[in-house]
Order: sequence, then C-alpha cells, then structure tokens
Amino acid sequence: MKRNVALWIALAGVGLLAFGAAGCTKLRARDHLNKGVQAYRNAQYPLAVEQFKAAIDLEPTFATARLYLATAYMSQYVPGAESEENTQMAQRAYDEFHTVLDADPGNSIALQSIASLFFHQKKFEEAEQWYEKVIGVDPNNKEAFYTMGVIAWTRAFQDRMKARAELGMKPEDPGPLKDKKIRDQLRETNLPVIEEGLKNLQQAVKIDKEYDDAMAYINLLYRERADLANSKEEFEADSRTADDWVDKTLQTKKLKAARNQPGFGITDE
Repeated sequence: MKRNVALWIALAGVGLLAFGAAGCTKLRARDHLNKGVQAYRNAQYPLAVEQFKAAIDLEPTFATARLYLATAYMSQYVPGAESEENTQMAQRAYDEFHTVLDADPGNSIALQSIASLFFHQKKFEEAEQWYEKVIGVDPNNKEAFYTMGVIAWTRAFQDRMKARAELGMKPEDPGPLKDKKIRDQLRETNLPVIEEGLKNLQQAVKIDKEYDDAMAYINLLYRERADLANSKEEFEADSRTADDWVDKTLQTKKLKAARNQPGFGITDE
C-alpha cells in the first residue's frame, strides 16, 4: 500500500512538471506574440516576423501567431514591384495564410488577405475566386463585393481605351464608340463583365448605404456601358445615370464630412 501511495505521488509530480513545462512554453509563446504585435504596430515588420516565428516554434498550433506572421509578410509586399525578394515576400504570405486555412478553412481574414494579394498582383481571376470564397463565409462583406466591381471596371476600361485609341477617339470625345464592328465585339466581351460589376457594387451599397467608393465605381461602370450603346439615346441615358451616381457620391461624402465636424448634431434648446 505504501508503495502504491509513493507511486501515485511520483506520477502526480511528473504530471505537474509536465503541466508546468507546457504552461511555461505557452507563456513564452505569448510573450513573443505580444512583442511581435508591438513591433508590427510600430511598422517594424522584420522584427515582428522574428517574434511571430519564435512564438510558432514554441507552439506550432498557435493560430493567432500564424495569422500575424502571414500579415507581417503581406505588409512588406510592395504592389507593382517586380523584384525577386518582393515576389518571395508575397509567396511567404500566401504560404502562411494557407497554413491558417488548413486548420480553419472558414477563416475570413486569411481568405480576404489571399484575395487582396492576388488583386494587388493584378491576378484578377484568382482574386475573384478568392473573393467569392470570402462572400461564401461572410455574405455581408462589402469590401469583397466592392473589389470585384473594381476588377470589372479595370478590365472594361482597359479594353475600351484601347478601342478608342485604335479609332482615333480621345478619352474626352463623346460616345458611343463610332465603329459598329468594334463596338459589337466589345459588347460581347465587356457587357457581361460590366453588368456583373454593377451587380456587385450595388450589393456593396445595399450593405452600406453610405459606401461612397462603391458609388463612384457604379458611375464609372455606367460610363463604360454608355460607350458600348447602340444609339445616342442609350448613350445619353447611361450617361445621365452615371451623373446621378456622381451626385449621390458627392452628397454622401459631404454628409459624412459634416458628421465628423465638431458640434454635429448639437441643437440649441
């Protein structure tokens, strides 16, 4: 009996030591996380990366540290820069975000971050696919709908400007595109893109009725559609709708600016 008691005491001691070691490891991991967050807030991204990596080395399943590490890599990526180092930085961010998703497939931050990386790399098809995933887990994510609208406008605008240049039309020349054959070709390829972009932007405004950035792009997409019109009347109708959205954008911006002024909403009694 005395031997059993001694054994139980010994085993309990081993358990406490193991618990204490595990607890100590977690505390050290969180200490590295806190130091990394502080470095990140101070825009000291390389230092933040080292701290987050140290936290993960101590606790490989530390999801918060992994997400911060991916974000720290992403923050060092410079859109438009073509250097190998910059490309590698984006790839490191992708890899870490994917690791987050392996453990948590519905992590909206990781999903949206990957979509944003693809967008800034001008990989629009991939960006759209990932923004669809974002919407799948977060149907009210206005930024996802907005960005898909921006992608639609970017595609349509580039094609239209190329067509105008080929036709000798200046950007300020009134539309629609004067060559019917070219106009019909663009209608076939660009009109579905424009309509889908309008639908996404209007959904963004439905989610946030004061989303002035989305309103501005609705105006731009109506101008894209106007240049593909089959008649002067259609062109003028879409142009008027675009003008209406310009007015809505300006009114919304003024309202939001006034709301931020000191004393807004104060009345004399």
